[in-house]
Amino acid sequence: MDVERTELPGIGVRFEFETKRHVRLGIVAHREGRRDFIIYDPDDPDSMLDCIVFSADESAAIGELLGGARIVEKLNRLHHEIDNLVSRQIKVDATSPYAEHPLGDTRARTRTGASIVAIVRADGVETGPPPSAILHVGDRLVTIGTQEAVDAVDRILRGLE
Repeated sequence: MDVERTELPGIGVRFEFETKRHVRLGIVAHREGRRDFIIYDPDDPDSMLDCIVFSADESAAIGELLGGARIVEKLNRLHHEIDNLVSRQIKVDATSPYAEHPLGDTRARTRTGASIVAIVRADGVETGPPPSAILHVGDRLVTIGTQEAVDAVDRILRGLE
């Protein structure tokens, strides 16, 4: 899918794309976190039919709902395309030296070669977590890589490596 990106000085960024059914949609990502979801008129692509305004929290929740399913689809595809690839949800328990610390402190990717593609929490899924994401007791890290790499991430989180 082709996504057009337009910088909006002083406002943020607008992303526009067309669905397979020829519906033109847009999202304006405001600097303060608000998102405007725009549905364009199919007869006049410069006119909008509707605009739905989401707060930063609402847009994050919608992104997690849509992104979580996409990660599962990608993982399933990868398992069929790449030999020896495994994925596992690794739990952060109370004894982990990384509980209540940023994900980046683990240096899991550089130490193991595995990737942490999401953090599953009681209140949702954080896809593509940044190194600054704080790990909480009970979080489950969706980790992909070779069996050895995923096992190594598990040992790191348990403080064994």
